[in-house]
Amino acid sequence: MIIKQESRGISNLRKVRKQRTGIVISNKMNKTIIVSEIKKVKHKYYGKSILKKKKYMVHDEENKSKNGDKVRIMEIRPISKNKCWRLISILGKIG
Repeated sequence: MIIKQESRGISNLRKVRKQRTGIVISNKMNKTIIVSEIKKVKHKYYGKSILKKKKYMVHDEENKSKNGDKVRIMEIRPISKNKCWRLISILGKIG
């Protein structure tokens, strides 16, 4: 999806950035957390539900999040080799 923004007669085309929700599984690094996203997907042939996990390295500028927090992250330009996501908000504590 592309959003068109008009400002002072100049049109800027910018794509909507991807957002994910997951749980913080590690916050041991400085300004970096690891977030695990769990999806429930049906198998293509058998129809059985399968849990798929994916880990993201996320930039946390203020080191606010703790282990077990449910967070929302957004895709950004690459900050390092593996880090191209940014923390948007902390949604709550799990457990």
